[in-house]
Amino acid sequence: MDHHRSPSKEDAREGALSGLRVLDCATLIAGPTIATLMGDFGADVIKIEHPQGDALRTLGWEKDGISLWWAMANRNKRCITLDFSKPQGQEILKELVVHADLLIEGFRPGRMEGWGLGYEQLSEINPQLIMVRVTGFGQTGPYRDRPGFGTLAESISGFAQINGPSDGPPMLPPFALGDTVAALFGTFASMMALYHRAQSPDSGGQVIDLSIYEPMFSILGPQALVFDQLGIVQERTGNRATFTSPRNAFRAKDGQWLGLSASSQSIADRLMRLVGREDLLHEEWFRSHRGRREHEDELDEILGDWIGQREGKEVVDLFEQFEAAIAPMYSIVEIFADPHYKDRESITTVDHPKLGPVRTSNVVPRLSKTPGKIRHLGDELGSANYDVYVNLLGHEPEEIVSWEKEKVVSEGTANSPAPPLDGA
Repeated sequence: MDHHRSPSKEDAREGALSGLRVLDCATLIAGPTIATLMGDFGADVIKIEHPQGDALRTLGWEKDGISLWWAMANRNKRCITLDFSKPQGQEILKELVVHADLLIEGFRPGRMEGWGLGYEQLSEINPQLIMVRVTGFGQTGPYRDRPGFGTLAESISGFAQINGPSDGPPMLPPFALGDTVAALFGTFASMMALYHRAQSPDSGGQVIDLSIYEPMFSILGPQALVFDQLGIVQERTGNRATFTSPRNAFRAKDGQWLGLSASSQSIADRLMRLVGREDLLHEEWFRSHRGRREHEDELDEILGDWIGQREGKEVVDLFEQFEAAIAPMYSIVEIFADPHYKDRESITTVDHPKLGPVRTSNVVPRLSKTPGKIRHLGDELGSANYDVYVNLLGHEPEEIVSWEKEKVVSEGTANSPAPPLDGA
């Protein structure tokens, strides 16, 4: 943290991370999401894009020319443009590093060093800097130079191989699972590095080498132990679990699908009482996960028949009365209508300058004293160029004009003043 600068309006806003400044130099989803999560809790995030713009701006669903994925994934950030491949761009980034606590980048290993922007060079400018380096396969190893996307991580981590029906092909997730999981790991790694720096200021900053495949591999449970110790290769089991039963998806009379789990003995006991099969409680095999797994066809048939004779709401209500565990498998339509989502404000409304009021998933988790907040959605390309280059770094607007002509920054932002930052 730059302890020599005066508090600004950005620093003064409420949030657990107020006063922290993050440079988001990454693209697409994994790296930028680390910065997004920090921005949700008050960090001043400066999103640095190539003058042509982040690829996420044109990815996925759009309305009125605005990427809805961009709007969600790059909320709470000040957007500036800068071309690191140009000498002037490199010098400007170094100026920004002086004011930064954390820099997140997602280039292939060696690219930043080639521009003179590796950690060795940047830490000379700011010894307290923490640098998060996000790649598909990490900074070392024989795959380090391969392009890396979440899909590749979901594949090589072993996730896809165990996901899907037993009689079908491996299945990739229909959303950015690998990127998001990596971002969560990157966020807590950043917070640990920041804590260590705060506890040992003389130690300075450090580098976080974050691959996308390793977090995916690490969340898959004890696969490595199971293979090492038992020689077992986990296979695809559809909606069933390899470690307990019953656990599956069941269809109610009205077509509603429900997800059921009885992964504790007490829940399994209540479940059998609910469906009128209390006799199974006296069977020796029913008293263990392994035993129930060996009889999962029988259990699934009992539950499937019982649920299939009732409407979905009746099933959920009865399960709640018996304190058994089940939930409807919602689409986004049902999520928007659900009273629990509404009561907890799991979906919030944010004003967008072009789209008007929009509804989006809210910030989680919930902190009692310093809750996170979506202050604004992803902004336009270069919208904070004047704010950052003039108000923060002290350059003249005429300099930005020259940078625009040299294509160091995007055009059309030199004369777009923002309210000045106090003390900047």
